Amino acid sequence: MIRLPVLALLALPLAGAFAAPVSAAASSSSVILNADAHNLADQEAAITYARELIAAGDIDEAVNQLEQFVASHPNGSEAARFLGDLYYRQGHFDKAEAVYKRLLARDSHDKQTHNRLGVVYATENRVDDAIIQFQDALPGTDSIRDLVLLHLRRGDLPAYEREMVDEANRYPNDADLQEEVGEIFETLHRPNDAILYFRRALDSDSRSIPALNGLGMAYLDLHDDVQASAYLNDCLNVDPLNYACLDNLGVARIQAESYDTAASTFKKAHTLEPERPEALVNFGYLADERGDWKRAVAYYVQAISVDPYVPESYVNLGIDYEHNGLYPLAQAALLKGVAAAPYDGRVRFLLARAYAAQGQRALALAQLKAAQTSLDPDVVQIAKEETARLMQAPEAIPQ
Repeated sequence: MIRLPVLALLALPLAGAFAAPVSAAASSSSVILNADAHNLADQEAAITYARELIAAGDIDEAVNQLEQFVASHPNGSEAARFLGDLYYRQGHFDKAEAVYKRLLARDSHDKQTHNRLGVVYATENRVDDAIIQFQDALPGTDSIRDLVLLHLRRGDLPAYEREMVDEANRYPNDADLQEEVGEIFETLHRPNDAILYFRRALDSDSRSIPALNGLGMAYLDLHDDVQASAYLNDCLNVDPLNYACLDNLGVARIQAESYDTAASTFKKAHTLEPERPEALVNFGYLADERGDWKRAVAYYVQAISVDPYVPESYVNLGIDYEHNGLYPLAQAALLKGVAAAPYDGRVRFLLARAYAAQGQRALALAQLKAAQTSLDPDVVQIAKEETARLMQAPEAIPQ
């Protein structure tokens, strides 16, 4: 298995934070803020300060400062939602759930918060509750990937796919529906089908950021960095500060082997939202490409510290440890990865290799069996091949 850069979803549920805009009414001599604008400005300042603390490696102090702000600003929904996001990443699911429920009690149509509460429930394996929250978050949030994975767990993914495709075909001019089906196919590793629906979304809404970002990701899956870059640049023309499109443009530049340009692009993304892990993982990928695996490991560990639920951090960390023969370290990291992302086949496959290298064939075979349930056909294939190889090899003495 090769090391991969990590793509960013438009509003990654496990890491996305809302950056509140600042509204101002200007007079000829001064700027006067109304109460709502004051609230937004205060929240933007609080969130910015929290991000600065996170960038400096002090997430605990960021949480402490946000707790104080939210306690003194009961109408600060954006800051409260960000606090819930940080609670989630720290593993304080009960605190995150409480924050999100308070926000929904105030506004039951808050799609961003429905999305976040769905993430909490999904992590706790409350599948039906999570599906309800993610459905309530649509349209307008990036809940589709989570819904695909939840329907896979529940065993009704084919029915869900058929229902969504039928609905999109019934309403071909509904840009949201077309984009959502595109996300389904992107999650199912069917980029050509995804492209068809993302383009249909653009036919109805040429400035759809989710569709533009989705097309960029689909073309990256096809290793077409030229087309990917075109759509991602279109996305940035609509929203120059969009983290996901910036990060994915950096991945396109990696595919084009423009590593210095990729690094500067990831730096822009990381500056915008230092609490998100994708740019950090990609800094690690670039360090690996330059032969500095120890520096790469440091980036992967940092990515895990800001968001422990993104599997690519563990995947690349495991690859580096295994490449350097550090199988016990790989095993330890990948076991944490399994706990964080139990349905990711790549993590399972790499853990199987770590077990096999240490002579633990039964454990390796169990992980390979789990890897074969992956939605990624490439992972399924290499897991099958590794299973066959391991079954034919003489059993080693455990080390």
